[in-house]
Amino acid sequence: MKLARMPDGRPEIFYTLQGEGRNCGRPSIFIRASLCNLSCQWCDTAYTWNWEDTNFEHESGLKYRREDQIVDYSISDIIAFVEDFPCRNFVFTGGEPLLQEKAWVELMTEVSRTNADASFEIETNGTLFPKEDFLTRIHQINVSPKLSNSGCNKDARYKPEVLQKLAETGKADFKFVIGTNKDWKDLSSLLNEVSIPNDRIFLMPKANSPEELDRNQSIVAELAQQQGFRYSDRLHLRLYGAKRGV
Repeated sequence: MKLARMPDGRPEIFYTLQGEGRNCGRPSIFIRASLCNLSCQWCDTAYTWNWEDTNFEHESGLKYRREDQIVDYSISDIIAFVEDFPCRNFVFTGGEPLLQEKAWVELMTEVSRTNADASFEIETNGTLFPKEDFLTRIHQINVSPKLSNSGCNKDARYKPEVLQKLAETGKADFKFVIGTNKDWKDLSSLLNEVSIPNDRIFLMPKANSPEELDRNQSIVAELAQQQGFRYSDRLHLRLYGAKRGV
């Protein structure tokens, strides 16, 4: 698998608390895949896709060398890496992890051989629909559809037929990053086309720092309450700041 590489050369696999969504606060093992099919201008993991030889724009102004940011790891390497962590709740994140769907199926299969109670969740942008062998193994799908605030072309970021199929699996929650009134208008338009139960919709403040989170949280929380949606905090940002591997 192509995983994000930490500055010290290790893969970005780490034991922490899930910071967002339905399982916020749950001890979990995160595995961060490299590569993405989108290029969100506020992405907090731009080192998984914003390469020096691309014309993508990011609000940080930074570019990254592929060879510095990607490490190849086998399924057996990953299993050996996580064996000392005190839980078997896995979160597959990225980048866009579904670009490596087959490898995740292999990993879930191998982990489940010796850990029947292992649980698996994935964080995905909602542009790709997984195959049945993936869907039968995954327990939770955290979908984060991108609105126009991402800066991505709408045809690339918005796949209503994929979102609808994900909603129909019964395993998917949908998290929307809200920073302005325009974001709410974009979301309202999306919800007119895609049928998602209110208790599967999470609103999360746009924030890349604890300070930005503090500024936006009350407005987004009030909006969630008014609409009957759920509010998602960014617990990891509060606890650790904007750091990698936490």
